Amino acid sequence: MLTTLPVEDRRKALKSRHRQEIVAAAAALMDERQATDFTVDELAQRADVSRRTVFNHFGSINDIVSEVCSDVLSSAVASLTAVPASDVGSPAVLDEIAEAFRSADLVAPMAYLNRVLGDGGPAVTAHPMALRAFTELSERLSAVMLSRHPEADKLSVHLLVGALTSGLGVLYHHWHCATGAVDTPQSRRSWARMLDQLLETVRTGHAAGPAGQACPSSPVSPNHPSKGQTLNG
Repeated sequence: MLTTLPVEDRRKALKSRHRQEIVAAAAALMDERQATDFTVDELAQRADVSRRTVFNHFGSINDIVSEVCSDVLSSAVASLTAVPASDVGSPAVLDEIAEAFRSADLVAPMAYLNRVLGDGGPAVTAHPMALRAFTELSERLSAVMLSRHPEADKLSVHLLVGALTSGLGVLYHHWHCATGAVDTPQSRRSWARMLDQLLETVRTGHAAGPAGQACPSSPVSPNHPSKGQTLNG
């Protein structure tokens, strides 16, 4: 016999579906235009929802774009499912995340974000919205790791994942400066070298090394993106 979901559950399911449709519509518009210059009306029409529904889920266009960017980078989270769970403890969690980062193809999505978002300013620098996506990635990774290791210390997991994903944001900035954020064999080798350096630094701690070429500008904190378009049309 068919059962009917309670009213509250139906509302939650509808709300979740609307949010997914809005994000999917934004991703489609970004992909078609290779830009983020769509309006709320265009987004609502593509998602087949009202302007009010868009307002109910997001406070700004930047919030929507940030979620799209986070979804683009979600391959790192998805790749964790293929990594066998290790013993409890920070080294085990670090090993799992390190394997996930090495196996995930982050270069292709990062190059895509560079195309659709453009540069973050006059200098050669990573776009703040792309950097903000690494904060979203941190939250997703933390949730996955805590589900894999429910007995682990929650604060320790958040600190470790936060250090790694913040480091990814820094890597993205320097990789962008060094390669122009394009997807080429050379840029992939550059990313792999930088990623190994990040993982080794987190594992053993920072130590003085040979000076590298300075990037033209400092990375923008993913927690402080530049002021973006609000949902005013």
